Amino acid sequence: MALKIIDHGTDEYRQMVKLRDDILRKPLGLGFTPEELEAEKDNMLIAAFEEDRILGCCMLLEESPGTVRLRQMAVLNDLQGKGIGRALMHFAENIARDRGFKILRMHARANALGFYEKMGYKVKSERFTEVTIPHFVMEKQL
Repeated sequence: MALKIIDHGTDEYRQMVKLRDDILRKPLGLGFTPEELEAEKDNMLIAAFEEDRILGCCMLLEESPGTVRLRQMAVLNDLQGKGIGRALMHFAENIARDRGFKILRMHARANALGFYEKMGYKVKSERFTEVTIPHFVMEKQL
């Protein structure tokens, strides 16, 4: 498995959008707008590949000096629980640390809290609704 930063607008990026759409949006009856995808040019786009097949992805976006936000974490359904998400998180944390960030924050889906807690993240908010489902702000000191 190769972990890498990918470029917006490439074939790899299109695979990433499809994966996120299939895993994160379609099950909720949602999709991406062209404006949402255009705004992703400002994100660090991270993906896991096996040869040319995308396995999982996430994005990092600077929120403020010292704080970066993890967004759009997704792993193929049939590969969840096999360490891909954990590898993506370690890779994203290392990138954030290397770029001088001290805090990694996210809006975590309620059903993913256990995964992030095992990775050392702490709940920092009350439950709130985003994209029609419950979320919590979680963060970790890098």
